[in-house]
Amino acid sequence: MTQLTFRKATKAQAKLRAAFFGPSGAGKTFSALRVASGMGKQIAVIDTERGSASKYSDRFNFDVLELPKKDIETYCAAIRAAADAGYDVLIIDSLSHAWQELLEENDRVAKAKYKGNTWSAWSEGTPKQRKLIDTILDYPGHVIATMRSKTEWTTEKNESGRNAPKRVGLAPEQGKNIEYEFDLLLEIGVEHFANVIKDR
Repeated sequence: MTQLTFRKATKAQAKLRAAFFGPSGAGKTFSALRVASGMGKQIAVIDTERGSASKYSDRFNFDVLELPKKDIETYCAAIRAAADAGYDVLIIDSLSHAWQELLEENDRVAKAKYKGNTWSAWSEGTPKQRKLIDTILDYPGHVIATMRSKTEWTTEKNESGRNAPKRVGLAPEQGKNIEYEFDLLLEIGVEHFANVIKDR
């Protein structure tokens, strides 16, 4: 049997696991870079947003990897590469693409192996999602992940008292209960104000 040993807990061992989510244009990438710049000198960005992070290269000092594929294996390989390179802070921009790719893969598996039953296909999809989460949690430095949120429109009265459309963001586009995996969960609205949903 494996020897199990307790040790004194110290706060110095803790590394931040943060997620910023919001609709397009809310400022998730900029906010992640700004926070990361205050946390470490060596910053890596895994970019799945077609080079959007590099638009801020005149404002922040970081290295970037534009992900060639958006499947979970490639995400995990990129996270491990950042760990091997010793980056203090890793930004994953965005984590939503991994979820979208997994949903598409689950549909393909369901059709090919489970007679279209997507519920049964998750017997293969769930371990892949867990692998991604574990790879993030095992990262030896700080991690900031951005996630898109679904966008909807509502009608509210404006300053002149007339009804006007207002864009609102909803839950992050990622797996169910993803919020449990992070120490800090920040919702950023289109007005660029952040709301702390969770803080450890």
